[in-house]
Amino acid sequence: MRKKIVAGLSLALIAGLALSGCSARGSSDDAGSTSTIKKGDLIGVALPAKTSQNWVLAGAAFKKSIEDAGFKADIQYANAGNPVPDQQSQISGMITKGAKAVIIGAADGSQLTAQVKSAKDRGAVVIAWDRNILNTKNVDYYVAFNNFKVGQLQAEALLQGLEEKKGDKPYNVELFAGSPDDANATVFFNGAMDVLQPKIDDGTIKVVSGQTTFQKAVTQGWLAQKAQSRMTDLLAQYYTGDTELDGVLSPNDTLARAILTATKAAGKENPVVTGQDSETASIPLIMQGTQYSTIFKDTTKEAQAAVDLVSTLSKGDKPETKMDKTNNYNGVKTVPAIELAPVLVTKDNAVDAYKGNDTLEELAKKG
Repeated sequence: MRKKIVAGLSLALIAGLALSGCSARGSSDDAGSTSTIKKGDLIGVALPAKTSQNWVLAGAAFKKSIEDAGFKADIQYANAGNPVPDQQSQISGMITKGAKAVIIGAADGSQLTAQVKSAKDRGAVVIAWDRNILNTKNVDYYVAFNNFKVGQLQAEALLQGLEEKKGDKPYNVELFAGSPDDANATVFFNGAMDVLQPKIDDGTIKVVSGQTTFQKAVTQGWLAQKAQSRMTDLLAQYYTGDTELDGVLSPNDTLARAILTATKAAGKENPVVTGQDSETASIPLIMQGTQYSTIFKDTTKEAQAAVDLVSTLSKGDKPETKMDKTNNYNGVKTVPAIELAPVLVTKDNAVDAYKGNDTLEELAKKG
């Protein structure tokens, strides 16, 4: 039997290494700002709409971390009905109020060029958080998990689950991706296809619909109803009669649950379905074997890493960063990154993976 995929180094260790010197130092041309940040300064945090549990958690995590570090926090979420112009306005407002650093979880990373230029012109440090900001040189740093690795882990989990639950190959699989306005969505998908494409080519996996490109697999807005509707349509068109659906590559937990709702309604029980974000609603499903896997990306540690970066800059020090074009190229430059390690979670390692997170650990223990 295939060796189980084991959770990697702790996120806390990885974040610490990223800030203390494990990775290569970016050159003076790669990063940095002339801004002088000091304790008590205003730090702006612009987040997208609260479309997932992790975004909801991010605001509280940032508020605590920023205030504990001795700065003032201005944390704002974009309105779900009009997220891009709303976030553009919020970032502009933060700069007008004198924010010395702006941490941005982009609603749409391709539409913030003017706002980040304005921030830089006013001497603020611009930090892309969780999602890169695209097609601009005016981004100083990027704090995120290794999102290409996230996709690879999801694909590896899919293959592992298919072997465990389905046995003989080939396997009938469908592919889902995130929203095209999220810069991470393409990186997740590319990471997954790095693993899956060879298996498609050698016949181990068959994508019955033939929809194997990112453009065909996207889920606009990361909306659950769109994923459920697409899965329902795929099942009705390609999986009639005895044609089985063995597995689905799902890029996050919200979409995984929507996909599972569609497969259950169609009588296609027990496909192997991946996920991401370790949402509390998905942990019981994983422990019951309904959803096969998720990815743990600790939002609190990701927020803390961004605030630690600001603290480092406030001391006049230059942080150690990674220059990884696969993950961090924004179309104009490879943005110097503080990179955290994602952890693959299945029911076999969930209790250990969630140690230290009381809520998730308790859910995993309940089984």
